[in-house]
Amino acid sequence: MQEDFLHYIWKHKKIEFNNLKTTLGQSIVISNVGQHNFNSGPDFFNAKLKIGDQLWAGNVEIHIKSSDWFLHNHETDKAYDNVILHVVWEDDTEVFRKDNTAIPTLELKDIIDTSLLNNYEKLFIKQSKWINCEHDFASTDDFVLNNWIERLYFERLERKSESIETLLAESKNDWEAVLFKMLTKNFGLKVNGESFFSLAKSIDFSIIRKTQSSPLLLEALLFGQSGLLEQDVEGAYYSNLVNEYQFLKQKFNLQNSQVLPIQFFRLRPPNFPTIRLSQLASLYNKHQNLFSKIIELNQLEDFYELFKVSTSEFWNAHYTFQKESKSSTKTLSKSFIDLLLINTILPIKFSYAKQKGEEIDSEIIKIVSALTAEKNSIINKFNSLKKVSKSALESQSLIQLKTEYCDKNKCLQCAIGNSLINK
Repeated sequence: MQEDFLHYIWKHKKIEFNNLKTTLGQSIVISNVGQHNFNSGPDFFNAKLKIGDQLWAGNVEIHIKSSDWFLHNHETDKAYDNVILHVVWEDDTEVFRKDNTAIPTLELKDIIDTSLLNNYEKLFIKQSKWINCEHDFASTDDFVLNNWIERLYFERLERKSESIETLLAESKNDWEAVLFKMLTKNFGLKVNGESFFSLAKSIDFSIIRKTQSSPLLLEALLFGQSGLLEQDVEGAYYSNLVNEYQFLKQKFNLQNSQVLPIQFFRLRPPNFPTIRLSQLASLYNKHQNLFSKIIELNQLEDFYELFKVSTSEFWNAHYTFQKESKSSTKTLSKSFIDLLLINTILPIKFSYAKQKGEEIDSEIIKIVSALTAEKNSIINKFNSLKKVSKSALESQSLIQLKTEYCDKNKCLQCAIGNSLINK
């Protein structure tokens, strides 16, 4: 038995409200269960009850056993002086407020529907399960699942918007600077994401603005700050980059001691940091006001066109500075642009609209629903239970579901868990 389950019972009125009585036999009539409190203090604020002939307005505290009141030292805490009802699974002792007045108690163990309790216990049986509802996930009603998935997706956007708001404050409300940091991080993918992010944070965006008209200067800035120009390499292109970076370093007093090391290990050549940084430089050389253009666009094909950029010419025949390779144009792939849309562009558009008080949910749903679903261990496992991930909308939502609900045993706050408990 978990206290969260008793919160769920009370909040969603999963008991027969007729003929409720305190442990001393007084009638209880509930007008309002109160507002669920997720912070310190009583569990529900501003409940309205009638106990016996007396009307009460105040707070409700919930415990497994009534003796938990003393275990948690509530009898000495002023925050609990306004508790008007103590709701417990088992009443094992009388409870008093700080002023020694007795608190009416409602005991639940004999009034909860047995089927509800059985479904709850079944869900939380500790076996070797990937998620609690592993054996019942496939039976979830499609209507319940689809609505929950959409809500989960926007929960995930809200979580990402918190990080964006932090970056925005650090950048003094410069959305272009925030976009640059986020894009740079995502150009690094999983292996170099944090390294690329530290690179972006080492460069004031005003320097990007001053250098982006020159592809060579912009590449020199990115390669130099990343530490990739500290090798012994021959060739005109490399020498030009080194010279330009030394000029920029002195002019703008650049420091890169906090930039994390760049990795090549276990990366496919198209994802080498050299290639990704050159493509990033090309993107910012091509688009002087990238954030403004992103905000204006609302069609998927327009985004693919916006991000249609390639490396500079040297990288057509190279993946590293030292070794020549078969010549090919290294353009951002559609799948890579999809990742940028999922992890940067749509969260940025959502956060900006939120700040402006605008509603673009339907626009975002349209775009993310048209993107190919991500593939990873979480998505693969959910699909093995029930084929549910059809697009990036579902894959992002399933990641949110697993990390924020399943892994934290928050089944009582999950629409799927709710539907299973109430079968």
